[in-house]
Amino acid sequence: MRDQHHWSLRWAAEILVVLLLLVGGLTYRFDLADRLLGPAADPRTDPAAVAAPEGLVLPPARTAPIVAKTGTSGQIDAQAVAAKLRPMLRRDPLGGHYSVLVSDLATGAPVFRAGARRVTPASTAKLLTSVAVLESLGPMARFRTSVRFDPARGRLVLVGGGDPLLGSSPSAGNGSYPERADLETLARQTVRQLRSQGVKRAKLVYDDTYFSGPAVNPHWPGSYVPEDVVPPIGALWVEEGRAGSYGFVADPAQTAGDAFADALRAAGLKVQGAAARASGPAIGTELTYVSSAPLGEIVERTLALSDNEAAEVLARHVGLAQRQEGSFEAGSAAVLDVVAQLGVATAGDRLYDGSGLSREDLLAPETLAGVLRVASSAEHPELRSAITGLPVAGFTGSLRARFDSGPAAALGRVRAKTGTLTGVHGLAGVARDVSGGEMVFVVIADRVAVPKTLEARLLIDQIAAALGACRCGVGSSP
Repeated sequence: MRDQHHWSLRWAAEILVVLLLLVGGLTYRFDLADRLLGPAADPRTDPAAVAAPEGLVLPPARTAPIVAKTGTSGQIDAQAVAAKLRPMLRRDPLGGHYSVLVSDLATGAPVFRAGARRVTPASTAKLLTSVAVLESLGPMARFRTSVRFDPARGRLVLVGGGDPLLGSSPSAGNGSYPERADLETLARQTVRQLRSQGVKRAKLVYDDTYFSGPAVNPHWPGSYVPEDVVPPIGALWVEEGRAGSYGFVADPAQTAGDAFADALRAAGLKVQGAAARASGPAIGTELTYVSSAPLGEIVERTLALSDNEAAEVLARHVGLAQRQEGSFEAGSAAVLDVVAQLGVATAGDRLYDGSGLSREDLLAPETLAGVLRVASSAEHPELRSAITGLPVAGFTGSLRARFDSGPAAALGRVRAKTGTLTGVHGLAGVARDVSGGEMVFVVIADRVAVPKTLEARLLIDQIAAALGACRCGVGSSP
């Protein structure tokens, strides 16, 4: 009897499971639940309509409180800026000729203006060069240094392509930025290609004709090259024409040719004679090449370190891109052309080089401010490296050891390009103050007495720091 009762319960349970499965299937198949009980809320598409579990009581929803004020970008309080800057400009160190301009980054509207209409920009001119080359070539452009082979003459031709950072040896792994192309790598690639053709020896010439015109700018003081301020500028060099830790070589292209000959010998090629300058354009079949870092990275480095040599090479590239001529004259004219095409007024400006080394350069502060604003614009992402490359106050590049006097709140809030020549000191950059106000500023003094050099530079830093530490957004307390 017990067994019979056990089997009866077992069959009843199995029949109940089958009935439940049958009811569930019919409900799903014919949507009986929706028809009998109304459609159920889908938590994936309408979570608010899902009923709370039985017994759970929820309070009515309330509007969330505002936890942050609306940003002040595009609204800079001109009176707050003036209150900060006017007392500082009464000091003597800036000399008798200076210019100060502060404008709203979002709108471009000037909020403070004092001093001369135009000034010698010094290295702040690199801002124009950087924006012009990025606009002309794009931030991902690369510069090639190549090798051609003329089997009829048994001759290799090293062809300079205007790589400003070309090195003699690899930079990978030594912490340098950006990584650079180098002649040792190019030599190893060249020897591998020659061996595949059964070539074990060759002569070497070099071609540096990619740029044209004089190698020394006629608008520079004649002392610049002899006193190692800057080297002759060309399309082929290594280490930017430097001779060790100080000074420059007399003939950067010849030095590069000699370095490549040594690298070829080290890679196993018998180089006949010394490297010589090619007497004409490079001929023969291209064997191999190395490429520079992307242009955007080169621009960042150029601005961060205020690299005169790289800036001059970049200006030549603008000349080639815009006027099909890689000379000082074409390059500087083309830089102004591109800046004007970007909507920045340049009438009355004079520019004779890419680095700002020429004392004949003359720019309105509005030109510098306009270039900074365009480069900051979301409409021109290709120009962004001209902003990200700016030194940060107290932290990076040429501003790393500065801004140690003044409000601590300015540290990290100011990014600016320095400009320095004897008697010329300036900063041009952007500041985001503690209230969120975003400003473009230019402060340049170009007739500073030499004994006042450190005082003038300190005051210019303090002016920029005052903007970074300001509460100059509309509605903020100054």
